[in-house]
Amino acid sequence: MTTPPTRLPRVPARLLALLAALAVLMPLALGLAAPPAGAAAGDAGDPSPDPVPALPEAGRPWFGPGLDWSADSAQAYADRLGTTPSLYAQRVHYPVTSQDEEFLRQFAQQAASQGAVAVVSMEPQLALDQLTEADATRFAGILADLHTEYDVYFLVRFAPEMNGTWVIWGQQPRQFKTAFRTVADAVHAATEHAAMVWSPAYGSGYPYGAAYGEVPSAGPRETDLLDTDGDGEVTEADDAYGPYWPGDDAVDWVGLSLYRFGDAPPFGPNTLPDPTEYRDRLEETAGYGTGGVRQPFYERYAEDRDLPMLVETSALFNLQASVGPGDLAIKRAWWEQVFDADSDYPLIRGISWLELTRPEAEIDDDRASWEATRTEELASALRAGLEAGDLTLGAVTRVLDTETNSLATAQGRLPQGEDSGAATGMGWIVFCAAALAVLYLLAGLAGRFVPSWRYPDENASRDRRLDLLRGWIIIAVVVTHTEVNGLWSYLTLNGIGAITGAELFVLLSGIVLGMVYRPAVRRMGEWVTAVTMWRRARKQYVTAVVVVLLVPLLGLIPYVRAEVVSTFTDRGTGENGAAALGQVYDLYPNVERLLDYPPPWYAVRSLLLLEIGPWVFNIMGLFVVLSLLLPLLMVLIKRRLWWALLALSWTAYVVGTITDYHPLNSQFEFVFPLLIWQLPFAHGLVIGWYRREITAALTSRWGKILVGLVVVAYAAVLVWLWVCFREGWSPVFLPDSTYLWLYDNAYIRVFLQPGRLFDLLLMIVVPYAVLTTCWKPIDKAVGWFWTPLGENSLYVFIVHVFFVIAVGSLTFLPVENYWVGTAVHTVVVLLIWAMVRSKFLFKVIPR
Repeated sequence: MTTPPTRLPRVPARLLALLAALAVLMPLALGLAAPPAGAAAGDAGDPSPDPVPALPEAGRPWFGPGLDWSADSAQAYADRLGTTPSLYAQRVHYPVTSQDEEFLRQFAQQAASQGAVAVVSMEPQLALDQLTEADATRFAGILADLHTEYDVYFLVRFAPEMNGTWVIWGQQPRQFKTAFRTVADAVHAATEHAAMVWSPAYGSGYPYGAAYGEVPSAGPRETDLLDTDGDGEVTEADDAYGPYWPGDDAVDWVGLSLYRFGDAPPFGPNTLPDPTEYRDRLEETAGYGTGGVRQPFYERYAEDRDLPMLVETSALFNLQASVGPGDLAIKRAWWEQVFDADSDYPLIRGISWLELTRPEAEIDDDRASWEATRTEELASALRAGLEAGDLTLGAVTRVLDTETNSLATAQGRLPQGEDSGAATGMGWIVFCAAALAVLYLLAGLAGRFVPSWRYPDENASRDRRLDLLRGWIIIAVVVTHTEVNGLWSYLTLNGIGAITGAELFVLLSGIVLGMVYRPAVRRMGEWVTAVTMWRRARKQYVTAVVVVLLVPLLGLIPYVRAEVVSTFTDRGTGENGAAALGQVYDLYPNVERLLDYPPPWYAVRSLLLLEIGPWVFNIMGLFVVLSLLLPLLMVLIKRRLWWALLALSWTAYVVGTITDYHPLNSQFEFVFPLLIWQLPFAHGLVIGWYRREITAALTSRWGKILVGLVVVAYAAVLVWLWVCFREGWSPVFLPDSTYLWLYDNAYIRVFLQPGRLFDLLLMIVVPYAVLTTCWKPIDKAVGWFWTPLGENSLYVFIVHVFFVIAVGSLTFLPVENYWVGTAVHTVVVLLIWAMVRSKFLFKVIPR
């Protein structure tokens, strides 16, 4: 009599269905978030020190232009000059209106893009006695915020040239000193990253008058203070500076306007400056006639008070004068004097050169050019003069250029501080690994005891398991990028493992392309297939350019806040940690120049090379480049040289990791470096091409045992390290610091490190195993929703950019409200699903 085989107790079907659903939902709860949104901001801890930039070396002052910012830009100036200056100057109305604040913000962005000091000249638009403490406090707060956002350092010239008659605040020393001190108190209280500059005009010709340009004053002329020699009149014998001094405690820098108009009023003809004219002005001897000996401004206010000095200067060239020396001769003669004097006047630490063309009252409203870069000949000569003078050029503060701004969008560190953040991060990684190990074992049980749930279409050309997986990932992408607080964002942001949606997308894209390439080559031939794939890459590229362009155009529509994707606010979880918390990075520098006719080449180049674009879309550039490389990579795989492809891929990965080399300057390169991020794509191509062979090997008896041992052993080691860390035990054969060391060196989500790569492997193997053995209940539960999104994941990724903008424009939404945020995410995902089901714009948008 044959004894029947012993059977294990039958597991209830409903219980297995619950476990199967848990198998797919668990990874989402474990933080399958898409970059670059990163972890939610928490307690930032103590930020790193934020130092004020050091003064330039004596005799090597900062140098930069005061531009016509309505028609010029920092990038255009740097392109003309052939190098980047160390400061830029801008004039702003005061009190600051909302429009002025926006101008100031744009100026700060441009200065920060080159690491330049920002010189702000505050020009009062009201009588000085009408300026209030509230005005000063608001202005100072704006400066503090702009420094936080852009890391820019300010030199603030309040009501400059206050001793002149050509400004409405001129020659009112009593009111000026009160207003200056009010602003100085507010600025000093708000930030140490803004210095107050007291900056009169050179005193020759004082008290000036119509010959120097005269406008009606906004307040009464305070003759009692201006008559410093007590003769009852204000004449050239009176002190041109002293009545306006606001006090040592209010002034951080002194400044002087030293423009060269010509020989003497009335100005008009173009003439060369005298060989010592600039030094004579610094010595207070030029242009005073026989009015007596005066103490030089430099000696009196810079030397005696040990204060750095800012000179604002340039040389006038009358464009309408028909005789006299040329523009280059005049300007070169002047800047050579200016640069040559630096070593003898070491407290001159900044030179601002007026770089614009405008009518000047001093030459009967003829057009005057103050520019030193308006022609290639001028710009080349100025650059040579700057090099010969050894002035300080280039970045003096942190550079927030295209590379820095793009790199900043890679956020993934926990912000709680070095030890607690690493411990928390590793804790979630350990939990994720342990959960995956459990799910893998449960998948094996389901396959053993409920075979009817198994995936039925193993030999089909399209693998619906991968579509469902991609649908699950793209939902996490949409939720993560739509930055409102809620249940779904909690799952995608706070349940942190080592994996984000980015590497899964890249790997799955490689797998899918590897799968479809093999039958395509068999059906159409290798060359036709390659051309088809290149056409697909071209369509992706055109779509990327269109999306990049649409974002700023949408921003022109009232109430549309395109800045939610065209700028990026640092969460303090990126490469620079908590010290960068709150900084705002402009991802569309110089985009307004695209509206010029003709647009400058640097702006067009930035667009064509995808150097600009929304942060929620920057990985698209990586997919374009990988799609272009696809046919070349498949040449090796088709010839069974897959091992050579993987060897080249790992070589590129190592080179990219060690050297940080970027073959392209595209935005994605600084978040998803091509040499590094090609690795999962190349492996995906091999897996896709050999999918059946790999699946057969892994589902064999020994394959299951091997995979199970690896998954469980990996989880067991991490759990053991976690227990040792929690209990204060010393792990066997390993240093005590191993647990925290692993977080910083193997699992940081900002970088594609080895631990993250291993977790990527697990996040493919385990969910795929679960979907294989538990397909039917999972497909019935979520397949109707996830699979269509996964089949059209590129379409979803493209349209989600505009949903992010739409939600960000609803400023009335209480985005921190948990239930509101949950409702918003639910509505957004359902709307995108409805668009997919209705095939909305499928003929236009790639899928």
